[in-house]
Amino acid sequence: MLPTQALANGRMYMGAAEDEGRNSDPAVAMAKMQLAKAAGFDTIRITAIWEPGQTAVPADQLAALQAIGAAGDFLGIRVVATVMNFGSKTTPLTAAARTQFARFAADIVKHVPGIREYIVGNEPNLNRYWLPQFGPKGEDAAATSYTQLLARTYDAMKTADRNVFVIGGSLAPRGIDRPGTGRDTHSPTAFIADMGMIYRAMKRNRPIMDGLSIHPYGENSSTPPTFAHVSGTSLGLADYDKLVGLLGKAFDGTPQLGSKLPIVYDEYGVDSQIPDGKRRFYGGKEPATTKPVSEGVQAAYYRKAFQMAACQPTVRGFLIFHVTDENDYNRWQSGVYYVDGTPKSTRSFVKQGMSEIRAGAFECAEPPVGTGTGGWSLATPADIAAADKIPTGLGGWILVNASSG
Repeated sequence: MLPTQALANGRMYMGAAEDEGRNSDPAVAMAKMQLAKAAGFDTIRITAIWEPGQTAVPADQLAALQAIGAAGDFLGIRVVATVMNFGSKTTPLTAAARTQFARFAADIVKHVPGIREYIVGNEPNLNRYWLPQFGPKGEDAAATSYTQLLARTYDAMKTADRNVFVIGGSLAPRGIDRPGTGRDTHSPTAFIADMGMIYRAMKRNRPIMDGLSIHPYGENSSTPPTFAHVSGTSLGLADYDKLVGLLGKAFDGTPQLGSKLPIVYDEYGVDSQIPDGKRRFYGGKEPATTKPVSEGVQAAYYRKAFQMAACQPTVRGFLIFHVTDENDYNRWQSGVYYVDGTPKSTRSFVKQGMSEIRAGAFECAEPPVGTGTGGWSLATPADIAAADKIPTGLGGWILVNASSG
């Protein structure tokens, strides 16, 4: 029997990253948010896209943000917005561009009262969203320019409303840390360390963020959430202690919180296989690297992921990716609803798990994580198939031991 530590964090918000409700038609926004409510989600994260030259939110985008903010208020769903550039071609690299971006973000704060939590940027450690990643001498150019943007945006948003909650990072879970590859990226480990060095060099007397977000995706959808990166620079859900240690080393002893900084897991997705009866709603081709799982495994992984996050003391929120599947097989079939809006079997198990956490009915135990705890780990899809058993609840988890087969 594993020793009980404490009740799970029932204050952690739980929901999904989903842009479908970001619609200027209030009826559409409400309908999409009602799907989220029916799934038991209390939070939805959307995106707000900045383009170079903009210092205020365009009318159509503002109307969409206001509509989903109002729907969230009505349904009791927290709305979190990621303010971001669309891709690496629009990276705000100059002082002028950073000022424009910051004013754009502050304009949302001023005009959308239904949104009071924001994430600045999206995966700046990847070349897809941020270039250049490296400077001419191999230095971390991305962390430098992103940290400067974060500081400028934090100040502008706090001037607009000092009570708004501003989250930095939004980091991808993996990166190469080597220039000249053609796909230059930084690991979250290196990026956090570099953010700390840059912040300290600023000699700033105030923070640059109220929380840090990270996207703890597994290496593919078949990777269980309990997989720990015992070595290397990647970060997943089972690497919480490593993440807290990195934050502490980067920021402790400065005006910026480090080891006590609230953490938001704002994207975690597991693709499920689509049954024959639903395939007509989807198109495209599934990448071989995705390795989608059955709905039973998807439900088990999501439920376990929520439980793991709830047992990590500084975690503020956990969001899956998405509420509803995308219709392109090249994208994400990671929702709890099919494209046609009907629920997967996943939905009820995830909803039950969230309810247990909120009610304080789930206890945190010493986690059997990764390969550093006697060889025990959460079963993989292959293990589950071999055992001819699908995990359906707290009592349905299978633990396997690598040393005994």
